[in-house]
Amino acid sequence: MKSSKRLTLHIFIALVAGILFGWLLPQYAVKMQPLGDLFLRMVKMIIAPLIFATLTVGIAGHGNVKNLGKIGLKTIIYFEIATTIALILGLVMANILKPGAGFNIDISSMSLAMVEQMQHTPQGLSLAQMLVHSVPVSVVESMAKGDLLQIVVFAIFFALAVCAVGQKARPVLDFLQSTCDIMFKFTEYVMKFAPLGVFGAISATIGQNGIGILVSYGKLIAITYLSLIAFIVIVLVLACRIINVPFLGILKAIKDPALLAFTTASSEAALPKAMEIMEKFGVPKSIVSFVMPMGYTFNLDGSTLYLTLATLFCAQVVGINIPLEQQLMIMFTLMLTSKGIAGVPRVSLVILTGTLSSFGLPVVGVAVLLGIDQILDMGRTTVNLIGNCVATTVVARWENEFDHEKMEKFLAQ
Repeated sequence: MKSSKRLTLHIFIALVAGILFGWLLPQYAVKMQPLGDLFLRMVKMIIAPLIFATLTVGIAGHGNVKNLGKIGLKTIIYFEIATTIALILGLVMANILKPGAGFNIDISSMSLAMVEQMQHTPQGLSLAQMLVHSVPVSVVESMAKGDLLQIVVFAIFFALAVCAVGQKARPVLDFLQSTCDIMFKFTEYVMKFAPLGVFGAISATIGQNGIGILVSYGKLIAITYLSLIAFIVIVLVLACRIINVPFLGILKAIKDPALLAFTTASSEAALPKAMEIMEKFGVPKSIVSFVMPMGYTFNLDGSTLYLTLATLFCAQVVGINIPLEQQLMIMFTLMLTSKGIAGVPRVSLVILTGTLSSFGLPVVGVAVLLGIDQILDMGRTTVNLIGNCVATTVVARWENEFDHEKMEKFLAQ
């Protein structure tokens, strides 16, 4: 059995085992969280050097400096189109299916206290603040914090300087190329621990919340996942059809990182492996290393869809009917506030709480969502990953740099 298929099988077995362990022995399952945390920490130590090395080599090593601005513009255009459709779809699904109507679940005082704390958490950045924040004061600090946008900005300027210096910079470029090769091999080693991390994360989630939560919150969970699937079909599948790249081929290629994203509810867990796979799939290194990290700041499709859906859910829980004009204002607000803070814990709930407060809506519904945020986060994180993998393919085709032969060979393996 090939190593990729073996990894998929092991992750799936760990997923099933984690669910059963969390269900049957919850008192022990909740103690498994350190396994998930350990795996995520191992992944985080890869990301900064991997992104810096691959992006620098991709730009400076392949003569793509002149195309960089064009690629950046096309990337932002695609991101804005995709996230806007996600926001609109969230509003449509919430209005049609009404996930908050008739919802009646007790809210603990602990949940209300957490929501109160979220109201005082900074929610987002203005456009000016985002521009200032994108430039790192110290790249070492940026790498330590895992700030992908700042790492990308530093790598771009570094690559431009390498190109300007020319032949004298060749040893640095060779060193970074070697770093790329080492980090991808490093990723292979870390992925061997993925089943253990998946088991720890999923068993702790089920053990903490109980399997019964899937029944109590069944309607909300079903509508959220149905909305995410609708986005995949309406936007991502259509985008792949337009560029003549099989969506199922992309899905087959990224099955391992998608499973990681789902089971750990962490985009970071899936990012290194997804970048490696998309390069093997036929997307140039320069595009993969630019679009993927940028996507986790500007193209969180699953999270943005969830925000509009959750906003209307919170209003419906308390019986408030939000007029269409206000819904559109909420959507435009979320276009800005949903970007630039991907690294904040419970980021979607923080933004949601701030949005509700801004529009004078009760935040009590957020306390309801707290109980199942991890389960909902698993779905939206997976869609974030798939959306960014599709984005790299779209940009590569838009630039006429996608390698169809490489894709066919990869899928034939």
